[in-house]
Amino acid sequence: MVDSTAQLLNSLKMANRAKKATVVFSYTKFRENILNVLQTEGYIKSVTKKGKKVPQIELDVELAYDENGDGKIQGVEQVSKNSRRLYSKAQELRPVKNGFGAMILTTPKGIMTERTARKEKVGGETLFKIW
Repeated sequence: MVDSTAQLLNSLKMANRAKKATVVFSYTKFRENILNVLQTEGYIKSVTKKGKKVPQIELDVELAYDENGDGKIQGVEQVSKNSRRLYSKAQELRPVKNGFGAMILTTPKGIMTERTARKEKVGGETLFKIW
């Protein structure tokens, strides 16, 4: 069984290291929500949905780079996996890399970062850390 979150993260990280401008993924609502959170955090520039019917819909992701040409994504660590799910309460959430990274969670209120989850006082499944 293929873990779609791991595949998404690995593709983003490798495309960033290879200095690619865009990456294309097949569409799922889950992927779209994760990519929207990464866009608001500044790790990717934009996400556009292309296509009309579900099998042909694709997500076109434009990667973000700083003024030196280095990718915004330096590293990714998947926390929850198919074999082991990790859940965190709102009080247990801590900043990633002293606030220079983000932890992405799936909560009853949707997919969000640990900062937003602490403000909303909601916990959930910890998906991955990105910096």
